[in-house]
Amino acid sequence: MLPHLPKSHKCRRLHGHSFKVEIAVVGECDKKLGWVMDYADISKVFKPIWEKLDHFYLNEIPGLENPTSENMPFGLEKLKPKLPLLAEVAVAETCTAKCIYRGT
Repeated sequence: MLPHLPKSHKCRRLHGHSFKVEIAVVGECDKKLGWVMDYADISKVFKPIWEKLDHFYLNEIPGLENPTSENMPFGLEKLKPKLPLLAEVAVAETCTAKCIYRGT
């Protein structure tokens, strides 16, 4: 629920989404391996954040008391030290609504 909206707004009521997260890295493609970074390594770094969000009431997670898509990439700062090639995090709450976070 988005607590800062008027009580009459539908998103003020408790509701849910199936969020989709995209993590983009930028760097030189390794000529031998044919990739910039192993997707398994990206997943390994993101997994602890995903485990804190999946099937939890987002409003109760510190930093997400107002869990808009714009506030969802809050974990970017936690990812960057472990993913130095991180360029952006995109969070989609529906197929037509997403926020792309590229840092400051």
